[in-house]
Amino acid sequence: MSLDLNALSQSLASIVERVAPSIVRIEARRRHGATGIVWSSEGHIVTTHHSIEHEGSISIGLSDGRTVSAELVGRDPSTDLALLKADVPGLVPLPPTPLQDLKVGHLVLALGRPGRTARATLGIVSAFGEGWRTFAGGRIDRYLETDADLPPGFSGGALVDAQGRFLGLLTAALSRTAAVAIPGETITRVTQALRQHGGIRRGYLGVGAHPVRLPQALGARVGSEAGLILLTVEPDGPADKAGLLIGDVLVSLGGQPLHSIEELLGYLGDEKVGTQVQARVLRAGEVREVPITIGKRS
Repeated sequence: MSLDLNALSQSLASIVERVAPSIVRIEARRRHGATGIVWSSEGHIVTTHHSIEHEGSISIGLSDGRTVSAELVGRDPSTDLALLKADVPGLVPLPPTPLQDLKVGHLVLALGRPGRTARATLGIVSAFGEGWRTFAGGRIDRYLETDADLPPGFSGGALVDAQGRFLGLLTAALSRTAAVAIPGETITRVTQALRQHGGIRRGYLGVGAHPVRLPQALGARVGSEAGLILLTVEPDGPADKAGLLIGDVLVSLGGQPLHSIEELLGYLGDEKVGTQVQARVLRAGEVREVPITIGKRS
């Protein structure tokens, strides 16, 4: 099998040239630039949550050299996404592509604009899997990882395939060991909520917890081999109001077993806010059923 390196090189350069107008520079943190992607022709731009200061002005560097101001529409720390709005006509959005044909080993380009010009690095899809939960409880619809290098300022940039199709938004904040891309399906879902509500509702209990294994006999009584021991209970939080105490072991919520913090965070979705559920709790070896109303994380 012959490989025309010159043709490949020309193809990759053409992809960068074609996609670059949809890649913008984000100036929203002191001394730390980042990248964003034009998401709609109305001036919406998506970037990473960790790239945006909680306070301060936001500037967008466009491909034609102009710098314009933008406002924050909303952010979702649980998926590391933020949506901005700039009053600039003629922006070219970068539509996402379905990922059903994507395979580990496919060539990809990571594109960013940490400075005035677009930059690119080459790599492959190093991992591709099912949906997952971030450490903050956000739902990412597919796991997409690349070995392409992400220089400083590439967070919020685009991962594109060998045809120049947008696969996902790059972030260095969701994994300590890998460059992860947030797929278009997740971006679409989150940005729709941000445009409607300015944020993502998340349920909370007001507890700090750690997973523990239960003794076999005790686990047989409660129907679970593990639970979450409460290390802190926030005063006046939902758990405190329900009468939960430090040292209680939370075994299940609403009938769903809880073996890990990720399972707890996954349970506390938008639809659970304000609902009352039964918490199964172990206290001093005694099994208790405690009604608890899920609060809203501020």
